[in-house]
Amino acid sequence: MNIEKYRVIAKTEKDFKEINLKKVPTSYEGKLKKDEVNDKLLRENIHEMREYQEKLYAENTKGLLIILQAMDAAGKDSLIKKVMTGINPQGTHVASFKEPTYVDLDHDYLWRINKELPARGEIGIFNRSHYEDVIVSRVHKLVLDQPLPKNLKTDEIWDRRFDEINNFEKYLNDNGIKVIKLFLHVSKEEQKERLMERITKEDKHWKFAKSDITERQYWDDYQEAYEDMFNRTSTEYAPWYILPADRKWFTRYLASEIILDALKKLDPKFPELSKEEEKDLEKWKKILEED
Repeated sequence: MNIEKYRVIAKTEKDFKEINLKKVPTSYEGKLKKDEVNDKLLRENIHEMREYQEKLYAENTKGLLIILQAMDAAGKDSLIKKVMTGINPQGTHVASFKEPTYVDLDHDYLWRINKELPARGEIGIFNRSHYEDVIVSRVHKLVLDQPLPKNLKTDEIWDRRFDEINNFEKYLNDNGIKVIKLFLHVSKEEQKERLMERITKEDKHWKFAKSDITERQYWDDYQEAYEDMFNRTSTEYAPWYILPADRKWFTRYLASEIILDALKKLDPKFPELSKEEEKDLEKWKKILEED
């Protein structure tokens, strides 16, 4: 699959064009079939991801951070469950970022993010992330109520935060942590259907929150904030990918293709033994045989 067609071109690239989400498809209309993807292609990718993860964990020098952002009911939770199902939990770390606590607000906005970063050898998955601080905080003007110096509470704060985030992700990349960012692009109509299911289906009641409904009135504001975020923070070292999310089976497969591509580019390898250690193997083998 050509995953490049879903990547947001960085501002530094000659083909850069500003993103308009109204012109970006939310549904897949290609030749792939659901059964073919679920029964064969996705399984193959998960198996290959598992092999790369084992090498990444053994090598213990690099890491991968997967950031998931989306409107409510776009399918982030189920994507993590279905795509990462075959990955060894010992080498993964999932962090979900909700409304910041009072303790979080008494620190800089990247403080709680730093604590959840993957270690070397790990795959980290962020269900929402530091981008909440340029999306939700922007749409609802939350910075006005946060304990920041008054002279920082201006419209320029978003420009500064975009620069800070780019520098932060460049820092991670320079330290061996590859960052990929996935936006699940769901249509307003599909979101309505999924939210309705949370109300009408008993086994999904637990997922329902009234904020899911009230936030819909800010749909256009969110779309505008996301567009600005894509245009300002998709970089060659930490790219954004916009995944059509109206058909979950395709979204999951596309996510697996992007994650697998990132793992291949990291190119982890099993550590090699020194010549002395290799010579000792025969000795330890004989000891075990004689035991």
